[in-house]
Amino acid sequence: MPACTFFGHRDAPPQLREPLLRTVEELVCREDVTQFYVGHQGAFDALAAGVLRELSQRLPIRFAVVLAYPPREEADWRTHLFPEGIELVPPRFAIDWRNRWMLAHSDCVVTYVCRSGGGAARYAALARRQGKRVIALSPPASPPAAPPRD
Repeated sequence: MPACTFFGHRDAPPQLREPLLRTVEELVCREDVTQFYVGHQGAFDALAAGVLRELSQRLPIRFAVVLAYPPREEADWRTHLFPEGIELVPPRFAIDWRNRWMLAHSDCVVTYVCRSGGGAARYAALARRQGKRVIALSPPASPPAAPPRD
């Protein structure tokens, strides 16, 4: 069963929701991707998890929110996953370990990278080096500037 994961900036804009929704729908309907893994660290992860939650109500998909740290409160274990072995990783390396775990368990990656620094760019590059299919979402177009007032 083909699987997909997501890497994007923690400050991703909410306007990415629609392109993300269309991308995931295409992966499911045209490429039979049925398993998705998403992190739990920022706005892009939250957007992806929301899209997956919505689509799981009407499409035959499974998804897991993959945690890097033990949950502080009760997690919904129907959708959350704490990968075996991560409990042995020092906390400062847990996100890297989790991201590499998601990448190892995926065939393709959906990314939102608009700057060269940070984890999103690093894991998108790693996915490419590993020969994974990388689907890059573009930054949403800015609305046109208002004309100057006289």
